[in-house]
Order: sequence, then structure tokens, then C-alpha cells
Amino acid sequence: MSQLPEDRAGLHVDDSPDRNASCQEFTSEERKILLTLAHEAIASALEKREISSTAPSSHLDEPRGAFTTIYIEGDLRGCVGYVFPAMSLYRTVIETARSAAFDDMRFTPVTAGETDRLTVSLSVLSPLQTIKPEDVEVGRHGLLVAQHGFRGLLLPQVPLEHGWDRMTFLEQTCRKAGLPLDAWRKGASLQAFTAELFGDGDVT
Repeated sequence: MSQLPEDRAGLHVDDSPDRNASCQEFTSEERKILLTLAHEAIASALEKREISSTAPSSHLDEPRGAFTTIYIEGDLRGCVGYVFPAMSLYRTVIETARSAAFDDMRFTPVTAGETDRLTVSLSVLSPLQTIKPEDVEVGRHGLLVAQHGFRGLLLPQVPLEHGWDRMTFLEQTCRKAGLPLDAWRKGASLQAFTAELFGDGDVT
């Protein structure tokens, strides 16, 4: 069974996400800053040098949950994130980029020779809010299901990638948690969030 360790979760992402799933909160300049930061976080770890975790603006200093996904030539290379806003978004990008590169147990750690071929996608999460199953909107909401100490999370783009309807999305989020598919009907807590999704190919 799958249990998220505290507020960190590695997720499979099959292809480039649908980046129209939520309204744009971050400016093009902010997106560039965060994407550059993710690359720099990985490179600096390999080079064993420090980088500043001080955010350049109050907006990027706000505590937010976020996921960093890295690819090499379109193939998934790592994905790790924080569901809950444990630290500033700026610091979260540093931490999740490094974790995606070096701590995703599905992959060997990224090497220095791979850094020039890495592409990065970021998913910045809104605060979690309790939601009724009938109010879940496929393509807009990500879901977190929890029961008996087990938690499962799927990002908003996942049902779009797989062609799931709302019922299947609820069931697959329960599966992600290692719970029965109908746990959402039988007392499991259900929370939703939106995510702003952007990657290296989205900014110029």
C-alpha cells in the first residue's frame, strides 16, 4: 500500500501537462525565475556549492506547495513535491528540484552529464480545501484522499492525460493512497486544490 511520507509525494507524470487547467497567477518573469532556480538548484548540488534561498519578491516568498518534474528528451526523469506549504515557494522549488533529481526512488540520481539535457515543469498548488465528490471538476481540481493514515494525491492534469471521468478520478486517487476504490464514499476525507503548471517550453 502507498503512504505519502509526511507532505512529500513523488508522482508519475506521463506527458506534458495541460497548462490551461488553471488561471495564471505568476507573471512570465516569475515563471522564468522559478524555472531557472530549479535548474540552478540541481546544478549547484552536483557542484557542491551553495545558492541563496532568499526569495526576490514577497510573492515568491509566500508558503506554497509545489511539485517539480524533470524530463530528459521528453522522458520522465523524476517528480517530487510538497503537498502542503511547508516553506516559501522559492525554497520549495529548490528542495523539490533537488529531490526530483536525486531522491526519486524510481530513477538513478541525475548526473552532471545530464544537466544540459534536463527540462523542468513546475506545478504550484493552491491551498487545500474540503470538497464534496459531486463538486470535483476534472481538469481543474487536483485531489487528496486520506483515511486511516494513508494519503493519495493526483495532480489536475492526471485525469486529462488518462481520459478519466470524475468517478474514475476519485477511484484512482483512492488507489494512489492504497485504499479501496470506493473509500471516497465510505468516510475518507476529500480535499481539492488547483495547480498552475508551467515549464521550460512555456516561457521565452
